[in-house]
Amino acid sequence: MAAAVKAKSSTATTLSLAVSVVVLAIAYIYVSTVFVFIDRWLGLFSSPGIMNAAVFSALAAACALTYRAAISTDPGRVPATYMPDVEDAESPIHEIKRKGGDLRYCQKCSHYKPPRAHHCRVCKRCVLRMVLLVGSLASDGVQDEEKNRRSSFRTVYVVSGLLLVPLSIALCVLLGWHIYLMLHNKTTIEYHEGVRALWLAEKGGSIYKHPYDLGPYENLTSVLGPNILSWLWPTANHIGSGLRYRTIYDLPKGASTSK
Repeated sequence: MAAAVKAKSSTATTLSLAVSVVVLAIAYIYVSTVFVFIDRWLGLFSSPGIMNAAVFSALAAACALTYRAAISTDPGRVPATYMPDVEDAESPIHEIKRKGGDLRYCQKCSHYKPPRAHHCRVCKRCVLRMVLLVGSLASDGVQDEEKNRRSSFRTVYVVSGLLLVPLSIALCVLLGWHIYLMLHNKTTIEYHEGVRALWLAEKGGSIYKHPYDLGPYENLTSVLGPNILSWLWPTANHIGSGLRYRTIYDLPKGASTSK
């Protein structure tokens, strides 16, 4: 799935306000955790402190690398030579407009849209399978210095709590939401379109089935790759051109899919 925040080019990344806030938040959480919490609770140079600092540093590095990949990876584009073939037996699904029933055509890019492609206002082009992130003054005296240290630690605790609690809740909600989308092989846009399609189908007395929902395992492998070991470090090598995806019509007759 394409990232919510995309770079305008594959070689240069514009540091927007949202990106700057996320980078500062990651840096603050790392510094406060390692040099304040771990150092104060376990001792940074003790065996438990070194172990916890190493594990957290690895997680922070993985977080920074994946976020950098999300904002700098080119989301791709529709080939200029793409033309839908309605008579192609290997492509049984052709998405059409809600009004008129014509094949989807992007007026801004001046070409047809492949299945699951949408126009991105940030990238200014159609994207394949698009988805919709305090100091104190020092004074003389040991007691005053200790009070200032306690006050500084208290400030770090309060700021960390105000930052981590809503951030943790938001990330848990987003994690659960994207797990649901992967298990059903949907993008965010397709989910909202599916809600309307389901309502129209029930209104007409028919049954709506998301055409790309192949079943939980097949859906996971289509997103993360066929090799389970590569799920910890997903790549896009298995996706192909991005112009055609497997559908329920490609499954053998009698094969079960998720409801």
